[in-house]
Amino acid sequence: MTTPTQEPQLEGVEEVTNLMQVLVKALRAIQLYLPNNPVYQRATENLRAGFGPVWEYTDDLELEVRENELVWDETAVLTQDNKSDSIPWILFKDGIRRVTILKGAEDEEIVRLLQVIHRTRTLDPDAGDDLLTLLWEQDFQLVKYDFVEMGMEEVAPLAREEEPTIAPPQEVRQQVEEEAAEEQPQPIVSIDDFDSTLYFLDEREIEYLKGEIEREYQQDLRGNVLSMLFDLLELQTYSTVRAELLSIVENFIPYLLAVGDFRSVAYILREIRVVLERAREVMPEHREKLVELPGTLSKQEALGQLLQSLDEATVHPTEDELGELFRELRPVALNTVLAWLPRLTNERVRSLLYGAARRLAQAYPRELVSALQSADQRVLLETVRLAGQLRLPPVVPALGSLLDRGSAEVRRAVVSALSATGTPGSLQQLEKAITDEDRDVRIAAVRAIGAERHAGAHDALEAVVTGRRLRDADLTEKTAFFEAYGSVAGPGDLTRLRALLEPHGLFKKKEDPQTRACAAMAIGRINTDDARAVLERYTSDKDPVVRAAVTQALRGGAPA
Repeated sequence: MTTPTQEPQLEGVEEVTNLMQVLVKALRAIQLYLPNNPVYQRATENLRAGFGPVWEYTDDLELEVRENELVWDETAVLTQDNKSDSIPWILFKDGIRRVTILKGAEDEEIVRLLQVIHRTRTLDPDAGDDLLTLLWEQDFQLVKYDFVEMGMEEVAPLAREEEPTIAPPQEVRQQVEEEAAEEQPQPIVSIDDFDSTLYFLDEREIEYLKGEIEREYQQDLRGNVLSMLFDLLELQTYSTVRAELLSIVENFIPYLLAVGDFRSVAYILREIRVVLERAREVMPEHREKLVELPGTLSKQEALGQLLQSLDEATVHPTEDELGELFRELRPVALNTVLAWLPRLTNERVRSLLYGAARRLAQAYPRELVSALQSADQRVLLETVRLAGQLRLPPVVPALGSLLDRGSAEVRRAVVSALSATGTPGSLQQLEKAITDEDRDVRIAAVRAIGAERHAGAHDALEAVVTGRRLRDADLTEKTAFFEAYGSVAGPGDLTRLRALLEPHGLFKKKEDPQTRACAAMAIGRINTDDARAVLERYTSDKDPVVRAAVTQALRGGAPA
């Protein structure tokens, strides 16, 4: 006769059976996935929910453990004959004979119990731990279990056998010798039966193996890993998966920089753009993190640490590797690069970084203009020299502004950069340097203007040549100004130059020989018949300096 307390249990058999099926699925999820995986989380949530219907019938679930089944109230609620993945067998073989799950265990302890069962499956046969040890370590409060000591269970007694008779030693020895004599030698494997080559392979097979080994070692393992990460990042739409992948990529970058794998870092920055374009259902916070990652690497602090480590390293990357990384950086990185160039002590690193700065400046001329606003003298000089080498027209106005505020050293570098650029805009900026307070700046500017025959500087040059500014100048500066003026002068300017060439006397002030000689050189630059006629009048001048200048001017070119 069934007691009243047993009746609700009998009615709950179906609910307990369903719970056991959910338990098996949860164990499989724990075995295959990590705790942060959506499949893992869904399986454990279903397991917790599965206890709800059971608690309507009982407050403690008492399961008897048999070899291949779990029994509740004399009813098998889980049967698993395959011992390799059988929960009953794992418990039974280590001595567990009863498991009692109390209400509330589903909140935490039931998942820990399944984790222990999974860990037991993977234990090495020689491991010191077993299921009972692992359960004891967990100190469960809502999961109880009864066990028996292995070997202490009741076993059937062995039947007593008659004691064997032992033959005398001499008889045993004789029997062994007779059996050995009767046995024929069995055929054995001999090395002579095979190819006598060292590796037992022909040349073609050896070459194939060598090629495969070499191919294996030449594989870019880091690149393969990164490709898989970004494939998952692009295809997986679960937010938890993408968050974990982003964390892996973010933590991988410092490692790659530390080992000097700049090519892989550049690959990460390129693939981030691809993911942003192709990936579906990217959450705003994930998209923001992807967008900010290249910018973080381009910031002054992070990039400064990288450049310092490069300067102190003993093995340096190639210019292509470093350039590949810098091509992927944000434009703001150029300011940091130019600021570090004067500080570097390692010439090899300086050379590599300068090549990278050239590429970055060519890609982002506006950042080069921004660097020209720096208050650091060393940064300005590096930036101006770089601008002169690249000859970028958008940078010309910023270079010209330095002629008004830069130091003498910076202004000389600016004149050199503008001269190298050679555009009408750069020559127009050079006009500011004609009256510069520094002699070397003035000379370099007028020489560049004269070489390019920049007519726009005609009035400024004429004012200097015909004024008093050159009276105290040395011969080099006078020559530079007069030759530049002659290069841009026209036939109408011949009268002014002829007046400077004439010796004068009596009531007119006599020009010094240097000024007259420079005027002769300027007339020679006009290179017309009238100019040549003027010069020929002074071939026999009394002053030897003037005669030499006239002769040189006449030899300088034929009439146009």
